[in-house]
Amino acid sequence: MPISTWDAAPADAERQTGLASNGFGHPLIGRDGDLQELRRRLGFGHRGGALLLSGDAGVGKTALLDALAEEAQAQGIRVLRAAGVEFEANCGYSGLNQILFPLRETLGELDPPLRDALRVALGFDHGPPPEQLVVSNAALVLLQQAAADAPLLLVVDDLPWLDRASAAVLGFVARRVSGLGVSVLAAARSESPSLYDSGALPEYRLGALDEESSAHLVTTRFPHLPTSARKRLLMVARGNPLALLELPATLPAMPGPAPDEAPAMLPLSQRLEAVFGSRVTELPQPTQRLLLLAALEGTGDLAVLQAATRQANDGFNLEDLADAERDRLVDLHEQDRRLRFRHPLIRSAVVGNSTSSERRAVHMVLAQVLVDQPERRAWHLGEATLEPDEDVAALLEQAARITLRRGDAAGSMRTLIRSADLSPEGAVRARRLAEAAYIGAESTGALPSAQKLLDDVRHSAPDPKSSLHVAAAAAHLILNSDGDVEKAHGLLAHAIENGTHEYDAADKTLVDALHTLAVVCFFGARPDLWQSYHRALEKLTPKAPSLLSALGKTFSDPARTGADAAKELDELVAALPNVTDPVHITRTGSAALYADRLGDVREAQWRVVRMGRGGGSARRHLSGLIHLCLDDYLTGSWDEAAQLAHEGVQLCESHEYSAFVWYFQYAQALLDAVRGKSEEAEATAECIIRWAIPRGAFGAAHYGHHAAALAALGRGDYAGAYEHATAVSPAGSLASHAPHALWMTLDLVEAAVRTNRHKEACEHVRAMRDAGVAAISTRHALLTEAAAAITAVDDEQALELFVRATTLPGAQRWPFDLARVQLHYGERLRRVRATAESRVPLRAALSTFQHLGARPWAERAETELRAAGYNRPRPGTVKEHALTPQELEIARLVASGLTNKQVGERLFLSHRTVGAHLYQIYPKLGITSRSMLRDALDALPPS
Repeated sequence: MPISTWDAAPADAERQTGLASNGFGHPLIGRDGDLQELRRRLGFGHRGGALLLSGDAGVGKTALLDALAEEAQAQGIRVLRAAGVEFEANCGYSGLNQILFPLRETLGELDPPLRDALRVALGFDHGPPPEQLVVSNAALVLLQQAAADAPLLLVVDDLPWLDRASAAVLGFVARRVSGLGVSVLAAARSESPSLYDSGALPEYRLGALDEESSAHLVTTRFPHLPTSARKRLLMVARGNPLALLELPATLPAMPGPAPDEAPAMLPLSQRLEAVFGSRVTELPQPTQRLLLLAALEGTGDLAVLQAATRQANDGFNLEDLADAERDRLVDLHEQDRRLRFRHPLIRSAVVGNSTSSERRAVHMVLAQVLVDQPERRAWHLGEATLEPDEDVAALLEQAARITLRRGDAAGSMRTLIRSADLSPEGAVRARRLAEAAYIGAESTGALPSAQKLLDDVRHSAPDPKSSLHVAAAAAHLILNSDGDVEKAHGLLAHAIENGTHEYDAADKTLVDALHTLAVVCFFGARPDLWQSYHRALEKLTPKAPSLLSALGKTFSDPARTGADAAKELDELVAALPNVTDPVHITRTGSAALYADRLGDVREAQWRVVRMGRGGGSARRHLSGLIHLCLDDYLTGSWDEAAQLAHEGVQLCESHEYSAFVWYFQYAQALLDAVRGKSEEAEATAECIIRWAIPRGAFGAAHYGHHAAALAALGRGDYAGAYEHATAVSPAGSLASHAPHALWMTLDLVEAAVRTNRHKEACEHVRAMRDAGVAAISTRHALLTEAAAAITAVDDEQALELFVRATTLPGAQRWPFDLARVQLHYGERLRRVRATAESRVPLRAALSTFQHLGARPWAERAETELRAAGYNRPRPGTVKEHALTPQELEIARLVASGLTNKQVGERLFLSHRTVGAHLYQIYPKLGITSRSMLRDALDALPPS
């Protein structure tokens, strides 16, 4: 990334960041509470007061002093300032001279003894050295007289560097200003020796910025800083404002393979060198060498450090840590036998003060010690090696694969790049660069870096198209740039068909390429695209891995082959609790999607999302989010779905994953549609369709049509709903390799019936029956039976089908779909004049719609209920005696979380009797499941 794109925002933004004088009306980021407390303690303009502001280096003490000084001036308070300076520390009364110099014209108003003593002390006159008590009294009187005209604020920065004479006088004054209208505010670094250690001034310790404020500061000051660099910066700086503002300037100049990635160790800027580095350079050389060893070792394991000092045999050992401990640079934790730097920037200062040859020597020593840790040993060898070395490069490649399986895609990418750097020129180097490019494009979100690596591959290998990783990386880059599905598919299919892999099912590169091909085919949603995938799977020896096989059935054409994957999915799901590889977890989620088994992989997807939020693979993070989001939609957790969709959109935008943002826009459009925001839903759906069609991404377009169809159904535009539904799959057939047609079966049938297309509706139900979609999941069985009921001409047959649909085991897992079926059921009952019976499913549907917030469907249910003669009680009018005492007791126990069996044991009933009571309780309370019991009981009036 060019340096200019990392440059800070305009200068006016700097005034809002918190390290310069911001002024009254320009509050410091994250410091409102601190400023309020300081004002309170100092008693501005009233009684006066004194306070010592302490904090770590760079934490923003000076910024607060500046802000308070400007605020005081704005309120008419006169501000007198001084700052301790190292080279004036031995110059007596130099600090007092800074403070009182603006009052020099009023010295003549003092009594002669006080005036003369103060003039000599300040250097305005010659004479014998005055007594310090006289000078102190003179200063106090002078300030008291000045405060009679206007309140005073004395501000002293870097107090420890103030000369001792001035510090003594100011301490004298500070203890006596209360009630005089004079406030004294001094600042000192935590742990620094000070004349005020004895408690002459009350202390306020300034902490680091919190996470939110730190992120706001960085975003405001460096709006174009890449996400990975921002995360690394926030982690290393730990809320230190100076570090947050200074470190980004060092990143563009850093050597390294990935300009949009943050280096493992952020270098110190010159300002931070001065803040953190000076204490390190003052340590004895053996201590500095030992700290360098600890900094590069990384974990602080004292056993490793001790072994390394013996291996180095360079005149230092662990006893040399004493000086660093005394200077509070490091802590030794005896319990876990580890060394910890008191701040990450101290570690950076240690490394920054070393030479490259010193660092290489330490890395080599650590590599020799860490023989039982291949991943770390390879990394240290890589850092210690200057010239190409295939042995080291091979070790790094192995380490990269270990790192990737652990979920650290960015770390794996960096390690592979280092492996390529140490590889001889030619095919091996190209292969490693290609794999790094693939990881960058497919996993980390480092798309610019991936493109640069692919360019490097083209200079290293005569035919880069022969590399599967090159083709897979290029396919991801194509999808996220011009989005041409045909182009991405052709490139990838050609590489697979012409590769040298011999269709070995154990070839990870080939397996990765086939998974990428599946994604491209899914985007295209055409049978001809999937042919190359299925041909490759047939050729794999000894056989296709179960995940690829399941994906080929459920992700391509689930209407025809989805049910065949049940056994493979069972095995994949059963293994997930022990799987740590986020790639495998999210690929399993994709295989589970159209089998309606996202709930079975939910916990594993959350693991991946948590890893992503902690800095893990962005691509896997996105996959986990969409799987959770879609499961939330289907199972009625719509608020969480909205939050996850928003997170997904932001993640796509920050990592430039333009090819995947439509997933989350679709989820947002779905939620808008079911909640009655039809205009917003249609606008978002249209945006998805306009993006998808020119690129040949018909799978994405199908998602957009689904959201638009649902929005049209919600507002009663059944013709529009039919048009969108048939754009995915014609009535009377389930389009081949258009998996999302499965999610629109009921939508199409309902829209057809309500637009007098009864023949087309019946043909679509027949297509559903012929394909056997009911065998895929309970949800599809529910939708199939409901669609058949809606189209049935015979009322008795229709009612029988509705009963069969609504009583399917597990149907309650899909609350919105079930409530829609109950609504249709109630409508049909009312139509055949079974008015009283219609109220039960209608009330159940209404309760669910209201619980979910599905406003258009809730309004339809209320309309039907009114037509059925049911007047819904106003809130607060439900009477508790609507339930029998035994029913009420059962309801309360079930609501507390007990199972039917546990309730039965308590009340001496069988679990079947408890179930029968619940069957009576639910319609009385207007609910459909035990999860709604607690809210329903809470709504009851007190006994």
